[in-house]
Amino acid sequence: MLHEQIKGKIKEAMLAKDALTLKALRAMVAAFTNELVAKNKKPNEFLRDEEVLVVITRLAKQRKDSIDQYRKGNREDLVKEEQDELNILETYLPKMMGKEEVSKIAQAKKMELNITDAKEKGKLMQAIMKDLKGKADGMIVKEVVDALF
Repeated sequence: MLHEQIKGKIKEAMLAKDALTLKALRAMVAAFTNELVAKNKKPNEFLRDEEVLVVITRLAKQRKDSIDQYRKGNREDLVKEEQDELNILETYLPKMMGKEEVSKIAQAKKMELNITDAKEKGKLMQAIMKDLKGKADGMIVKEVVDALF
């Protein structure tokens, strides 16, 4: 189980004196515990792998948002720290699809649903996101759908 594996990595990071990895792993485990409590489970239980990936995806999105905010505030020192944590989080996430792959799927879905009007962009976006849940970044899907019209 991914949850147990990540918990075990904390000890390895402590022994290796890898503060950055330790910080990222502890943040993940804390988020897992919060998720368990939110689902009315005991904090010492374990999440299923799908639930773990949802939590890690959420944490990665938070890091990306922080990076954007720090860049706007000219805080490159904080950008690097967040980027390093994001890189660690992404090692546990499945590889996301690239823009080209998403574009092919979006064009096929547009033909399949027979969408010709830009007013139906939301319908197309919803159908694509349902198919690519956890496989593609929503921002990339949005860019691709916008480019189709």
